[in-house]
Amino acid sequence: MTNINADFVGKVLLTFTELESTQNYAQELLLRSEPEEGTLVRAAYQTEGKGLLRNRWESERGKNLLLSVIFYPSFLPVQRTFLLSQAMALGVQNWMERYAAPAKVKWPNDIYIGKKKIAGMLIQNALSGAKLVHSIVGLGVNMNQTEFSPELPNPGSLALETGQTFDLDETLSSLCQHLEYWYLRLKKGQWEEIHAEYVMRLYGFGEIRTFARKNGTRFQGRIVGVAQNGYLQVETENGLQEFEMKEIRFS
Repeated sequence: MTNINADFVGKVLLTFTELESTQNYAQELLLRSEPEEGTLVRAAYQTEGKGLLRNRWESERGKNLLLSVIFYPSFLPVQRTFLLSQAMALGVQNWMERYAAPAKVKWPNDIYIGKKKIAGMLIQNALSGAKLVHSIVGLGVNMNQTEFSPELPNPGSLALETGQTFDLDETLSSLCQHLEYWYLRLKKGQWEEIHAEYVMRLYGFGEIRTFARKNGTRFQGRIVGVAQNGYLQVETENGLQEFEMKEIRFS
């Protein structure tokens, strides 16, 4: 049995051998009840794992961490919801550096070691008017998987980075502690500190990168920051521009 040592993240732990997706299960849970904040849904395998922009998250059965956590960040204004993404990304990045460093946050909230993607995050928010009602933070971390589909562009895992095999229960407990720490910092109003630390840990920050637009055209620019609404700020030959997630990709 998994022993979670955080105060509230993961204290209610729902574990499954297989689910369609932990995000879907958490959504259904919220539709029929009001689960405690920090309730964590975990699966050893997902048949329809969710990634950003409707992408699928692929994972070998029983090898990785696949989970969703329920939060009630009603203290955040709707226009500042990206702060939750920043805080959660920092939680994963800080936790990952316990095992392999340096880890970076690739905008908006993937976690990379070198040029390899080790973790992906999907945050789904529910709004009521101008109020943030609840958020589901979905997370997939490649832990012990060493073989990946050739269709994936740059997958990696902690096992490949370190040569170790990880106890998933122990690493989950540590991950919960880190997510909780950064969530509580967010709740205390340490917003500017969180933003500054997020930017400092950005993959490619201050570097010239090649970006691809949705229509396939490419351009070069230097990543200089992230706006409050989560748009990536890039200095280009046409000046400073801001891009939302679905507009551009870069490596």
